Amino acid sequence: MDFSLDETQAELRDLAAGLFRREAAPERLAAHEAAGGPYDAGLWRAAARAGLIGACLPEEAGGAGLGPVEMAVILREAGAHVAPIPLQDSLVAAMVIARHGTAGQRAALAPLAEGEIVLATAPLEPGGELGAVPVTRAHPAEGGAADAHRAADAHRAAAGDGDGHADGDGHGDAHRDAHGDAGYAAAAAGGAVRGGEWLLTGRAAPVGHAAQAAAILVPAATGRGPGLFLVRPEDAAPRPVPTAAGGPAAALVLDATPGRPVGEPGGPAFADFGLLSLLALTATASGVLAGALELTTGHLRNRRQFGRALAEFQAVTMQIADVYIAGRALDVAVWSGAWRLAQGLHDQAALDLAVAGHAVADGGLTAVHTCQHLHGGLGLDVTYPLHRYFAWFKHRANLLGGAQTRLDAIGALV
Repeated sequence: MDFSLDETQAELRDLAAGLFRREAAPERLAAHEAAGGPYDAGLWRAAARAGLIGACLPEEAGGAGLGPVEMAVILREAGAHVAPIPLQDSLVAAMVIARHGTAGQRAALAPLAEGEIVLATAPLEPGGELGAVPVTRAHPAEGGAADAHRAADAHRAAAGDGDGHADGDGHGDAHRDAHGDAGYAAAAAGGAVRGGEWLLTGRAAPVGHAAQAAAILVPAATGRGPGLFLVRPEDAAPRPVPTAAGGPAAALVLDATPGRPVGEPGGPAFADFGLLSLLALTATASGVLAGALELTTGHLRNRRQFGRALAEFQAVTMQIADVYIAGRALDVAVWSGAWRLAQGLHDQAALDLAVAGHAVADGGLTAVHTCQHLHGGLGLDVTYPLHRYFAWFKHRANLLGGAQTRLDAIGALV
């Protein structure tokens, strides 16, 4: 199949590549890491001004209304430059809301297009798998509050968790106040419990940028089937947890936590969320591997040992060729899945993206280890850029649950 980008997609790729090349250069990344912020706010605003955040948002929110292929194009470039901004989760949440949300929820995405807020998603539960039916439960608030509280008590008893609450890091409210996020939370997540609210009980982790988000998109099981709900971070007791990539993440404790549904519970929103989440993760990983390959090939051309460039040694050329092949295999699955998802071919897209997930967790992970190996001791130096690529890729492979888990996902589809 021909996965060549059309003119609009190619221009979007070039725009994203140019922006991240300028604004996410290694020295800029080092300065951001030294400052200790949760993400590069300047880069986030620059991405908004360039239209990258709004590209896949609905037109009523100031976006361009583009689709899954364009989302993958943007995220691949962000991964290739390990851009420290919450683009992956924000775009997934925005696309799900654009497809399944109410008119008010779609319009409330306008601050995201302007770079004034970020959104988070919670696709994983402790011990769970990406795309699995959630253990977290949701009940309608009206007439269902007592059931929700009983479910919360049972959940805490099963977990042996005392009161079930975790301490947040204390930075989320200040960040949201500074960026005017309260308006989005009120419009999209619903504010106080009232008609249309549901109460959620369960856990989710890890949730990237949970404490900084205006709202978190959380899957939950209902009597009608799995659904999606927008939850305010301050209602979910975010507790900081470490990740391989080193970015901010939290575990959420949902204890009769109010949330507003996105789409009808039991409808297509949950399945769409799973496919878009997997596409976003694998597209970003594809870019990360491409960036690691470019960095490694440059090193092999320029580094000399025993009187010749490393690239002249046959063993080295065979190993870097394996990295290239792993990257191409991942790319084919990602672009096929993105195209089929854009065409509404969800069953075929699910299989393609399952293959892409395995390519990340298996051959892709081996490839980034090879890049690390070919750099020798330099690859372990935190002042050298490769460590970011390794950490970013490792984190995404961890989220996928490993190669065997991804094989099981493929087996369930064939």
